[in-house]
Amino acid sequence: MKTMIKTAMLGALTSTVLAAPSFAEDVNVAFFLQWPTPNLMAKTSGAYSDAMGVDVNWTDFTTGTAMTEAMLAGDIDISYSQGLAPFVTAIQQGAPLKMIGIAVVYEANDCFVRNELGIDGSNASELEGKTVAVPLNTMADYAFRKYMDHYGVDIETMTIVDQAPPDGAKSLADGAVDMACVFGGVDTASAVEVGTAIMSSDQKRDANIGAFDVVTVTEKFATENPELVQAFMDATAEANESWTGSDEQLQMVADASGMNIEQTKTTIAGFVIPTVEDQKNNFFNENGDAASAAASLGLVFSDSDTDVAKTIDSSFLE
Repeated sequence: MKTMIKTAMLGALTSTVLAAPSFAEDVNVAFFLQWPTPNLMAKTSGAYSDAMGVDVNWTDFTTGTAMTEAMLAGDIDISYSQGLAPFVTAIQQGAPLKMIGIAVVYEANDCFVRNELGIDGSNASELEGKTVAVPLNTMADYAFRKYMDHYGVDIETMTIVDQAPPDGAKSLADGAVDMACVFGGVDTASAVEVGTAIMSSDQKRDANIGAFDVVTVTEKFATENPELVQAFMDATAEANESWTGSDEQLQMVADASGMNIEQTKTTIAGFVIPTVEDQKNNFFNENGDAASAAASLGLVFSDSDTDVAKTIDSSFLE
C-alpha cells in the first residue's frame, strides 16, 4: 500500500512543533542510465512523486562511486541500484550510509579482451603485463578481481586504468587498453564489437561469481524523513510487482534508461528483481545474503574488519 506522505504531514501538524518530524521539500535520487530496471516506469509516470507527496529529482551517474560522492556531498538522498561494491567500500571508509533494499540481482559484469589478442580462459595468464580499464571500487572491479583470481592472474603485473564504462568501452575500441570491464547495455554492446568476455555466463555460474545492486540512503535523510523513504520503497515495490515485460513497459524503461528496445531486452533478460518477500526472507534474514555477500566482497577490496551488517536496515521493507 502506498504511504501517503501528504496525509502524514497534515496529521503531524496536530503535534507539537518539537515532536514534528522533518519533511524534505524534495528528494534527490541517483540512478544509472543503461540500467533498465522496472522502477523507471514509476519514475516516468510520476508515481514516486505522487506516493511521496514531494518533487523527486533524478540524476544519472556512470558509477556507484560517483553516487557515494554525491551522497556525502549532500546532493543525493537515495541511490537506486548502487553496486554492492561501492557501497561496501564507502562503509569501510566510514561513510554514513544505509542499505535499505535489494534493487536487482544480475550476472556479474563482463571484462572484454580485444579479439586480436586471442586470450581467453585457457590462456588467461597472458593478461599479465597487459593494460585493463576498470571503474575502480565498483561491481565491475569486483568481477575483474574475481575473474583474475579464478584464473590465477597476478593483477599486480597489470596496468589498471580507472575508467567509467563509456570511457573504458571507447579505450577498448581505440586499442588504448587490452581489456575493459564495463556494464550497461550500450557500453557492453560497444565492447562486444571489438572484444570477447573473459568468462562466459556458464563459467561465471560454475565459479559462483554473481552480483546484486542495492538501494541506499544517507543516514541523515533516513533519520529525518523515514516516511519519505518508506514511500519510495513502497512505490518501488508497486512498480516491480506491475512489471510484465509488455512492449509498452519495455519502451518506457528503454526511453528512461537511454537505450533502444533490443539493448533493453538483452539487458533486462539477465535481471532478477527480488520481491519484498524475497528480500526479507533471503537477503535480510539472519545470516542472509546481504550481510554475507557484503562481508565477503569487503575482503576483496580491503582487510578491514568493518561490520557492514550494522549499516543494513530492512525496516523499510515492512
